[in-house]
Amino acid sequence: MLKFRKQLKYALIVLFLSVTAYSSPIIYVNQVGFDPKSPKIAIIGCEGKLSSATFAIIDSESGKTVFTSKIGSAESVEDWKLGKLYYKADFSSFQKPGNYKISIKIEDQNYTSARFSIEENILAKRIISSIVHYYNKQRANTPEELQADKNMLLFGSTKKVDVHGGWCDASGDVSKYFSHLAYANFVSPQQTPLVTWSLINTSEAIPKQLTQWKIKDSLDNEAIWGADYMMRCLSDEDYFYMIVFSYFDKNPAARRIVGLHANSVTTDEYQSAFREGAGIAIASLARISQWNKNGDFTSKEYLDGAKRAYAHLLINNTKYDDDGKENIIDDYCALMASTELWIATNDNFYKEEARKWAHKLENRMTDKGWFRSNEGNRPFWHAADAGLPIVALTRYLKKETDSKEIASAKNVIKKALVYNLSVTNNVPNPFGYARQSFLFKDKIQDGFFIPHENETGWWWQGENARLASLATAAIEGGKSISLQKNSKIKKSLDLYASQQLSWILGCNPYSMCFLYKFGENNVPYMHSNYGHGSEKGGISNGITGKDGNGDGSGIDFKTEDKGNEWRWTEQWIPHSAWFLQAITAMVKP
Repeated sequence: MLKFRKQLKYALIVLFLSVTAYSSPIIYVNQVGFDPKSPKIAIIGCEGKLSSATFAIIDSESGKTVFTSKIGSAESVEDWKLGKLYYKADFSSFQKPGNYKISIKIEDQNYTSARFSIEENILAKRIISSIVHYYNKQRANTPEELQADKNMLLFGSTKKVDVHGGWCDASGDVSKYFSHLAYANFVSPQQTPLVTWSLINTSEAIPKQLTQWKIKDSLDNEAIWGADYMMRCLSDEDYFYMIVFSYFDKNPAARRIVGLHANSVTTDEYQSAFREGAGIAIASLARISQWNKNGDFTSKEYLDGAKRAYAHLLINNTKYDDDGKENIIDDYCALMASTELWIATNDNFYKEEARKWAHKLENRMTDKGWFRSNEGNRPFWHAADAGLPIVALTRYLKKETDSKEIASAKNVIKKALVYNLSVTNNVPNPFGYARQSFLFKDKIQDGFFIPHENETGWWWQGENARLASLATAAIEGGKSISLQKNSKIKKSLDLYASQQLSWILGCNPYSMCFLYKFGENNVPYMHSNYGHGSEKGGISNGITGKDGNGDGSGIDFKTEDKGNEWRWTEQWIPHSAWFLQAITAMVKP
């Protein structure tokens, strides 16, 4: 009898564990879709080992099974401590256009994923119009903003200037930034100028498709809106005003042109260095000047403004850098500026300038494949623009004709791309999340997420702009170094890029599609002053390392956190700008 009870108890335990393990497997998938010939990977997460060895693709219209394949081996991401095993469901070979779900069957129970589609150029075709809509709604053009911004006080001065236009920075922040975090020196993101350059880039890269999809005119108008704002921000002294700050005050009269330190401390250090938005602003103005389209300014004024600002910064840039030293962000932003001026003017002066900045960037490349941020041992990492050094070099290569210069730049691009693949894949990483090297407590280490203890003192928001920038770098960088179609590195880069975008679109451990009004799961709506707030086509900050972990280890995502949930849920204009660049780069001719 005792033996029977032990056997019964054991059987019940096994049954319980089986039910626990298989009761709620989750299928994580890009909730928008894939190009027919692109890599296509979903992830199946489970708290125990899966008994099923196969998965199926189900036509969501007919309910019929159209494809089956084996799942991959179990992988565990120990750093995240989520207690799950993850299995890859690779259906890259399935290319038939349509609407589908992924299904697995366990213990006679079917489990299905969110719906997704397969279609040529699907992401660009379905999303670009919404991104343009998002920026249009982010315009600082309400009566309150226009009245305040047309008569804007400079911090600590009685001088007033007209800086109306531009875009509100985030769904919870109606300030306007060329860049913020300047005081931290090594993490300055590109904000308003990056949006403008990204819109210009898309217009020039895929005009035929944009015209076919009936969105080119609206996209071009948005780019010109950005260019006009940057021209208004170009001072009589030839520097750009960096920030129009709202102080998070509902009274529009509180707005000022400022420099910004930690904890929203405002200063009169509002002059933009190359790395503080000016480099990409110059690049945008020089590039759009070639359209021969006028907004509130003429094409000639756009180009003249870019030239004036560039000449000014060649003399004054280190005065505006908070630590008085140029670093890698100055290098790649100035490379963008000089390259676009070279393309626009064909002037030998800008050719030599572009080569100078390219060499500075190339000299920051280490044997390991990561860039140095400074003259010391700080690896370059960036929460928003990690791919921009590579993108700057690929843009430079569009103009460069000297074979030695081309070979040098391509060598740096290849080293950086190989490093990105290596650091991402040197640990179990089923989602393919882009990892990086960083300096933490004077020690170089690798990790999934940026360190929470960094030079800013507070800024460690979700990294969706970073992921999209690295996807862009992988696609554009791969094109620039002329990889063979079926080469191993080409396939690895395609997969790398695809998995970054899929993470943003829902293939992540929280099944959250961060592109608002797309997919099945979105973050909650966030409202802001003057009727602004979350908009379709906006992308939220996203997932971070564990709250409280200084080195960025662990994983976290919160939709409620006593007012701090903005770290994960707030939309921010660089996210959609980089996503726009990535999906533009993916378009097949």
